[in-house]
Amino acid sequence: MNADQRRRFDEQLEWVLERLPPLIHELIEKVPLHVEDYPSDEVRDRMGVEYLDDLCGLFTGIPIGEKSVWHSGTLPDVVTIYREGILSASADARGRIHRDRLREQIRITILHELAHYHGLTEDDLRKLGYG
Repeated sequence: MNADQRRRFDEQLEWVLERLPPLIHELIEKVPLHVEDYPSDEVRDRMGVEYLDDLCGLFTGIPIGEKSVWHSGTLPDVVTIYREGILSASADARGRIHRDRLREQIRITILHELAHYHGLTEDDLRKLGYG
């Protein structure tokens, strides 16, 4: 991904973030949002992901309902979204990426990963239309 593509993606990310409700911004204060071009080899291996653009996002941490004093000293919770995966998921059959579809995919990915922080599973999210 070149600098211009990254800048255009990040502009759309900022547009989406500005329009998310205050509650989501409060969550992002608790669970930081990281943005990377694609998952590392380690993450791809752990998640069973073959291609760089197969993963849109990842929640790393312990869901809030599973936290206890036994989890002190663990790494902080983080949501990471991946530009390449989101761009791929946003593309139409001809590979074109429309701004509105990109914005929607960014929004869905952020909400999807924050839902994992609250303990929702992939099945739960599919039922809610965020799978």
